[in-house]
Amino acid sequence: MSKLEGNERWKTKMIMTEHVEQFEEQQRNAGSNMITIDERTMVRDFILLPYIDTMVGKSLKELEHSGNILKRAYSMAGQAIQRRIMQDTYRLQKELKQRNIKVLADEQDEFILYHKVFCRGYQERFGLTRDVMRTEISLRLTKYTAEIGAILKEPTT
Repeated sequence: MSKLEGNERWKTKMIMTEHVEQFEEQQRNAGSNMITIDERTMVRDFILLPYIDTMVGKSLKELEHSGNILKRAYSMAGQAIQRRIMQDTYRLQKELKQRNIKVLADEQDEFILYHKVFCRGYQERFGLTRDVMRTEISLRLTKYTAEIGAILKEPTT
């Protein structure tokens, strides 16, 4: 809030119309530089996707050394999930770049992982607790697995 807002004498002074329009435009644009809820979700997903990829990669390595008879099928499904993770990562990276948002790892506390988010001239500290990360990773892996399952259920003609 500027000094002139709320000042009753301001309303009685003669001002040029373009000055009023410029002031109102500045007030509207000031809020548009802040990060939105959708962008926060994108930042969260962008942070989590490398962890998901690492987890799937470890599972695939463990699978190589197992004697499971469906090893090849599981491996193909895991590789399809990894491809999807990479596609989502690339898409998010591109979208964040278009919106002028940069995400950098900051520090790691006992239970919280912090990142610095630079958004259109503003800097913000973004933290994720381990519990939230675990839950979100589980939900995302379930979604990827369901997508693979839906593809496998499609009738072939």
